[in-house]
Amino acid sequence: MASVIRRWAWVLVLLVGLVLYLVVLAALVDTDNPNYVPSMILLGSTVVPVTFLTFAAGRSGHWQVPALTLGFAALFGGVIGTVTAGLLEYDTIRDLGVLPALFIAVIEETTKLIVPVAIVIWAWSRKRLHPGDGLVIGVAVGMGFAALETMGYAFTTLIASRGNVGDVEQTLFLRGLLSPAGHIAWTGLTCGALWRLATTPTAKTVIGALATYVAAIALHTCWDGIGGLITYLVVGVISLSWLLWELHRSNTVRYDTPPAASRHS
Repeated sequence: MASVIRRWAWVLVLLVGLVLYLVVLAALVDTDNPNYVPSMILLGSTVVPVTFLTFAAGRSGHWQVPALTLGFAALFGGVIGTVTAGLLEYDTIRDLGVLPALFIAVIEETTKLIVPVAIVIWAWSRKRLHPGDGLVIGVAVGMGFAALETMGYAFTTLIASRGNVGDVEQTLFLRGLLSPAGHIAWTGLTCGALWRLATTPTAKTVIGALATYVAAIALHTCWDGIGGLITYLVVGVISLSWLLWELHRSNTVRYDTPPAASRHS
């Protein structure tokens, strides 16, 4: 019963999140009270990412990451990733005058790994590694990064549109809807490969981790550099399909020996 609840908990998260967002939006429209704007931006930026994280956690068969760890990964991974990426991008623009999509992709896909690398080192030192955990932790970090980035874009839209709530809604809807196919998928895939490397350090897993990292950068570059509906659809389908396949594989793969996490004293 518990596994069924965990598997379908994302539906409840989505419904509750949507209801809360609509309640805040209705209050904002009825009263024109700007005090509701931060709540609207917060909910609009997080409902879909949190829902997808809950979905991913429920689909990972060997998931054993504590909620506190996921919260830590989402918060610190998102904050450290966005701040570090922003500073590096600012310095690059100042030095070069331009910032090609490839540079943005390399910077953001690398800075999002700062917190996951710290977590995997800690888990490795305590022999609490399992390959499936990386996918969920990566999704959490990508969720935090995507949500904070969306909040920033929504706030910028609010200022640029002189307080037009409709424009802010559109920004929140588009970026929230697309977030699972972007940062969440790319970071989840990269962290999944990183965890496999840490668990089984072989030439195959080294190549796999590097190939996944390069593929995430390539997908990110296409997303930012080409743009347009067709690009978003193609890149989104590839990214999400790949992530869902890895989640499915983590749910079906059987290991000859128990994971390191179950052998600690």
